[in-house]
Amino acid sequence: MASSRPTLSGPRHAVSAGHYLAASAGAAVLEAGGNAIDAGCAAGMALGVLLPDLVNVAGVAPIMIRMADGTVETIAGLGHWPRSLPPDVFMREHGGKIPNGVRRTVVPAAPDAWITALERHGTMSFGDVAQYAIRYAGEGFAVFPLLAETVALHLADYQRYPSNAAIFLPNGAPPKVGDRFVQSDLARTLSYMVEEERRAAAKGGRMAGLAAAHAAFYRGDIAREIVKFIQAEGGFLSMEDMEGFRSRLEPAVAKPWRGHTLLTCGPWCQGPALAQALLLMERAGFSGMAHNSADYLHLLTECVKAAMADREYHFGDPLFTQVPLDGLLSPDHLDARLRQIDPERAHPSMYEPLLGRGTPADGPRRADLPKVEADTSYVAVVDRWGNAFSATPSDGSWNSPVVPGLGLIPSNRGSQSRPDPAHPSGVAPGKRPRLTPNPAMLVTEDGGVMPFGTPGGDVQIQAMLQVMLNVFHFGMELQDAIEAPRIASYAFPSSFAPFDYFPGRIAVEGRVPQAVRDDLTSRGHEVVAWPDITWLAGSVEAVMSDPVAGLVRAGADPRRPAYAIAG
Repeated sequence: MASSRPTLSGPRHAVSAGHYLAASAGAAVLEAGGNAIDAGCAAGMALGVLLPDLVNVAGVAPIMIRMADGTVETIAGLGHWPRSLPPDVFMREHGGKIPNGVRRTVVPAAPDAWITALERHGTMSFGDVAQYAIRYAGEGFAVFPLLAETVALHLADYQRYPSNAAIFLPNGAPPKVGDRFVQSDLARTLSYMVEEERRAAAKGGRMAGLAAAHAAFYRGDIAREIVKFIQAEGGFLSMEDMEGFRSRLEPAVAKPWRGHTLLTCGPWCQGPALAQALLLMERAGFSGMAHNSADYLHLLTECVKAAMADREYHFGDPLFTQVPLDGLLSPDHLDARLRQIDPERAHPSMYEPLLGRGTPADGPRRADLPKVEADTSYVAVVDRWGNAFSATPSDGSWNSPVVPGLGLIPSNRGSQSRPDPAHPSGVAPGKRPRLTPNPAMLVTEDGGVMPFGTPGGDVQIQAMLQVMLNVFHFGMELQDAIEAPRIASYAFPSSFAPFDYFPGRIAVEGRVPQAVRDDLTSRGHEVVAWPDITWLAGSVEAVMSDPVAGLVRAGADPRRPAYAIAG
């Protein structure tokens, strides 16, 4: 089946983002002479406005940057639990659950992440790159189908908080497709940061301006309003948490594969599970398997299940949890995992632990469809100099209240921690949740680079793996690789409360032939049919430089309102 769009190519640069106006913001920055970091920050901040149900300006924003000289850096863009959090509060007061509302709030990290990226590698001011987010917040944009669907689906959640309802339920009802969606308070909040920057930059230059924008959010009036509101609602966030916050600069995990190098973020997110699943596939041997054949999809599913089992047993904030990452990605462990995989039968549950003791799958086993967490988006950029930017901003808007007058929700990403402090990703004061968003890159054997990523919660690394193999194993054009039908496994505890567990479950887009689905069922997989094309399968965006052709190529996923622009 032909793709619905062409792969785009340009001689200088390209951007792909989860909303077309975010892509246009990134492209405008590139055309104005900005680099990939400037453009990525502009698009990323715009996503927090344009996808307000899925991404929050005060949420998380993990970033991976690779400069043209090969230097790689990740900015975690992930806040920690308040330092005054009683470690047992969720077990003691909430029945072992993390409730909706302000008690799931961690330090908002996205503003710091964007500013940190600009300070370290950008060329423009905060105001230069924030102007697009401010425009779309203040002047509005057209409601698109997924936004209308998400708000309607969570109507009762938005009604629960008057400050959320004022934004997301204009005239008391969910917005309709084509309506103009305006966020005036958010525009004023961002404009205040820009004003503070301009005053400081007039005296001290660009870096002083960026520091002032940061201080406006984390130490000034915005921080005080956030903390006052959170504490009044029964939360634990303090000015001490805000004032001392800076995103950690974390090393990337680099793994060679067929002459390329896959770069993922560390085990504070699920990124290394992508590397593990890829290496398991490679060691298992799939070269003779046809694309989306039953043999291929069975092996892919079992390798993903094995990698996600290790994610469950071991991943967490490395500052608090000893993560045996070298062991998990070692040939001995990969081979031990492969010995557990039956090429003819699906493993009936989550794979057992191999490295030390593991936490059993303690989430509720479910027979119905998984609870859907639609939050997150993505942006990829490669500029004319060869710098590359990859970011996966996130945090939804229906399970925590908007701070009145600010138009933003302090990061509710605490929902991805386990309530039990004994779990590798369990709650603790000052600890970061284990994050699903995981920007990645592939450095190609010919010297190019491909930043890529997707929303989709636990589907993220699965969609990314399939697209990567479509391009670099099956030889597809980038857009064809993105649009090809996908599957996803749910045979491990969800990353989101209540941490549902669906042993044997795989969901399959309807374009996968019925005969293949029947074959998978005969092997013991519980196959659930998705529509032919669905946003539940992720929304992969990717940009890839091609040094041989002297072009930069880009693709974007039509499963969501994502678009790419090349120039």
